[in-house]
Amino acid sequence: MASKGLQMPPGMDRRKSSTAHYSSFAVPPPRNRGRPPISPTGSGGFDGSTNAPSNGGDGDHDPHNSPLPTKQLVILAIIALAEQTALNSISPYLPEMTSTFPEVDVGQIGLYVGTIASSFALAQFATNFFWGWLSDRIGRKPVVMLGTILTAACFLGFGFCRTLWQAIMVQALMGLVNGNQGVISTCLGEITDRSNQSKAFVYLPVIYGIGGITGPAVGGLLVFQEHPFRKGVKNPYPYLLPNLFSAVILVIDLVCTGFWLEESLEEAKELPPLKKRVGNLFSWIWQFTGGSHRPTYLRSRGHRDSRHRVDGGVDGSDDETSDQDSERQSLLSIPEIFTNNGNHLSSKEVLNRDTIILLSTYLVFQLSNISYNSLYPIFASSPMPTGRELSPEEIGLSLSFAGIVTIVFQVGIFGKLKEKMGNKRTYRAGLFLFFISMMMMPWVGYNDSRPLFGLGTGKIWLWIELGFVLLVKTVAAVGGLTSALLLITNSAPNHSVLGTLNGLAQTLSAAGRAAGPFLSGGLFSIATRVHPKGEALAWGVFGGIAFLGWLASFGIRGEGLESAEFDEENGSGEEDDDDDEYNDDEDDAGVGRR
Repeated sequence: MASKGLQMPPGMDRRKSSTAHYSSFAVPPPRNRGRPPISPTGSGGFDGSTNAPSNGGDGDHDPHNSPLPTKQLVILAIIALAEQTALNSISPYLPEMTSTFPEVDVGQIGLYVGTIASSFALAQFATNFFWGWLSDRIGRKPVVMLGTILTAACFLGFGFCRTLWQAIMVQALMGLVNGNQGVISTCLGEITDRSNQSKAFVYLPVIYGIGGITGPAVGGLLVFQEHPFRKGVKNPYPYLLPNLFSAVILVIDLVCTGFWLEESLEEAKELPPLKKRVGNLFSWIWQFTGGSHRPTYLRSRGHRDSRHRVDGGVDGSDDETSDQDSERQSLLSIPEIFTNNGNHLSSKEVLNRDTIILLSTYLVFQLSNISYNSLYPIFASSPMPTGRELSPEEIGLSLSFAGIVTIVFQVGIFGKLKEKMGNKRTYRAGLFLFFISMMMMPWVGYNDSRPLFGLGTGKIWLWIELGFVLLVKTVAAVGGLTSALLLITNSAPNHSVLGTLNGLAQTLSAAGRAAGPFLSGGLFSIATRVHPKGEALAWGVFGGIAFLGWLASFGIRGEGLESAEFDEENGSGEEDDDDDEYNDDEDDAGVGRR
């Protein structure tokens, strides 16, 4: 507080709202609670950021002419590709690596593989919300850079693991320090608007698909059981090389981020330079753990700004009051986690009915996806009859095939398909295809199976059947993930809470990814003792979970969740007749049409 009678608006240190306000102007309020308003042109209420024109304000701007911020998309793609290559490099050799640990019994390899993978996701569950919240406070760029360098260090350590508990601890540490996926999604949401967000978000799974090719290739080809330079000598660290390669590409990613990634958080303009912010970050962590809820440089910035605005006539006695008010404003209570340009948004306004169902089904989606990804290498490498006895090279090849399918489908098919179906329908289709692919996987043949129709060999038919099932699963994962990211972005009231909301989504995602590997590995260990077709137990359980998620996804029926091209082609709100009931509830809450 700089002088008597003049108060600093609450939340001045937080990101400004990018949506219109309806408190005192003759403008109709948004029909749907907790989402950007839909303009008469069918565009959303997001201010795309400085890189993308707003499509909810000035009518002189045609939302269809919003150009894609190509340079920033390329940098975000490099970040995502480096991380996905590194993270996907582990799965081809993890079962074999686990079998070499002295604590592991041969009959329980699946359980321990799941435990190692779950430790990473469980750690992410504990910290993903924190990283999203932190990125709302100090900016996206320093959070991405910190996560990248610490993840690179963890990969280097993982290559030297010789025991089960070393592997679990390193993977848990890697999960604790890596929250970049949610932050990248937040950046995409901030540099785009509803007129071009579909084009931008479509390419994120393409990058994941490329990482699904390069990662398994690195993990499958760079493992050397013998010393690479001394033939006949056993390699003491056979899994070091793929991890060293992953660490190197993450360091390259860090350099690209530092030089070329622009900060997408609007309030970053008011923050100190990045170099000083990174230095202050460690001091802030100390303050946070000691009970202070906000970095010193942010508190002092608010104080300096208030003095500058008054331009004289400032009492020295007001300095202490200003700091106290600033500290009090920074305290986060449960209903005030989400803030909007000084007006507190309650948790009910952000976590409305549609958002809760969306986040719940996203948890199921990620549980299904990671369970599939964890179960497949175990299933493929296990001995017959429960498994299919594929080598690490063959597993890596099959996963690379899935990555190629991802790219082809995403670039050539998905965009047009989503324009016809919309975000909600493609998301539902993704969950349903997960169910189908999991139900089919146990019925894939064996290397020595009788060839179908007497044509070819059992191995050829194994690869045909396996390729088809992986194709269905990949389409489910790609289509569902893209639509889920768009739905989550469009469910945010404004960009001031987008990082926090994405952090919450990634926290729930991590919960599913923590439970998935552990449950799938444990179920498969049990399945090895069930005959015949014991493998159907594990696949069937997770197929049933995906089916329940598909049923629940029909509860997502609010307006404002679709992208601009679908709204324009099909008409806003045409898809769901049940929206009338939803809007009636909003009228009762005082946010309906005037």
